[in-house]
Amino acid sequence: MDSAGSRSASRSGPDSSLPAFACAHAFRTHCAHTRTAGGVSAEDRSYVTTHRPILSEEGLATWYTAPYKGRKAANGEVFSDHDLTAAHRTLPMGSLIVVTNLTTGQSAAMRITDRGPFVADKMIDLTIASAKATGVYRVGTARVRVDVYRTPKPIYTGGRWCVQIGAFTSERKANKFKEQLLRKYPDAKVIEFPGEDSYWVRIRPQGDNREEAELIARHLRPAEGDAYLTRLD
Repeated sequence: MDSAGSRSASRSGPDSSLPAFACAHAFRTHCAHTRTAGGVSAEDRSYVTTHRPILSEEGLATWYTAPYKGRKAANGEVFSDHDLTAAHRTLPMGSLIVVTNLTTGQSAAMRITDRGPFVADKMIDLTIASAKATGVYRVGTARVRVDVYRTPKPIYTGGRWCVQIGAFTSERKANKFKEQLLRKYPDAKVIEFPGEDSYWVRIRPQGDNREEAELIARHLRPAEGDAYLTRLD
């Protein structure tokens, strides 16, 4: 999933010397006290202006909205067009990021609360509020830089992973592919589920292991759609 843009990583952030569990604990404590409606707080905005990003990547951004009122994002919270949040396939849920429009220079801090975009050449999906704040709303698609400042869990180790495959144009085709995966990967958990005017298949390797999920994603050749490495947590 990281192929949808060029990526450069930096481990030189101020928290990089802390153990992973200490960083995660500090992040959760920070969020518990400062998270406000809208996705980010004043303290979040202050943090990104006084610290260096721990990871940067470039790619295409789009924006999206919920297909129905009350739809929940992947983090379990009700999706809102008005929150400064975004969907990303592989960053830990709750990550604090800054998205910068590389054409206009507009930027905004936001949090990862959802998964997607499940389109091969797109890197990040923005809410309407996030898209307006970064100059993506009117044009629909723009090349951006995503700077990651804080994550509740390590980026490169651990995590719960799956591969999402689709979109399929019919439930029959999705179920057929599901059965193929069950035969090929008998120890994995495989489900078929409906999307918006489409159908999807998701395979979770034993233990939700990232290396196994990456291997599956590289070898899958679905008749429709694509295979997307996706983080669940």
